[in-house]
Amino acid sequence: MQDNAASPALVDYVTSCTLPTPWAQFTLHAFVEHATGKEHLAMTLGDLSTGEPALARIHSECLTGDVMFSQRCDCGAQLETALQRIAEEGRGILLYLRQEGRGIGLVNKIRAYRLQEAGADTVEANLQLGFQADARSYELVLPMLEQFGIDAVRLMTNNPRKIAALGKFGIKVAERVPLLVNRNAYNNNYLNTKEAKLGHMMTAADEAAPVSEA
Repeated sequence: MQDNAASPALVDYVTSCTLPTPWAQFTLHAFVEHATGKEHLAMTLGDLSTGEPALARIHSECLTGDVMFSQRCDCGAQLETALQRIAEEGRGILLYLRQEGRGIGLVNKIRAYRLQEAGADTVEANLQLGFQADARSYELVLPMLEQFGIDAVRLMTNNPRKIAALGKFGIKVAERVPLLVNRNAYNNNYLNTKEAKLGHMMTAADEAAPVSEA
């Protein structure tokens, strides 16, 4: 692991510890974002300095799904599945970014849930509240990955915006690994909206498809 992130104006690496989980004993790394004071995390496993693309997940915080077992989304299941896959492979990284509710915060996410209960979809609810459909930013990913010397990943995602963001920052996405889990009666419309309005890749037809170099 490098001593200093390459973009110190964005985030500081602070400290690390071991973190035993049901799947493996990871190493947990703490970062603090300069602009907001938010605390972001990385979970790593195995030797990331080999030069081979690391199995990776960029996961945005979802308190209701990750902690409270909400079935309104697929976030908690994606988090657990990503950690399990990294453990099975014995090598990889998960970045946990504190941008709740696609970047609008927890209270506003609950407001958006209320609008969804009145008939809006997830995109419409965010727009009705005066926010973007997806207000998340991935600029912290570059200095966090640089902290571990990672410049190429096999990215577990259904979201094309994450792939585009990494490409913009010079991180090679050698492969997209689909993460299709926990579709149910409560989140079916949510997942359909992701596909129809946000361009998420919600079918398994291109599973493990390589990413174009374009």
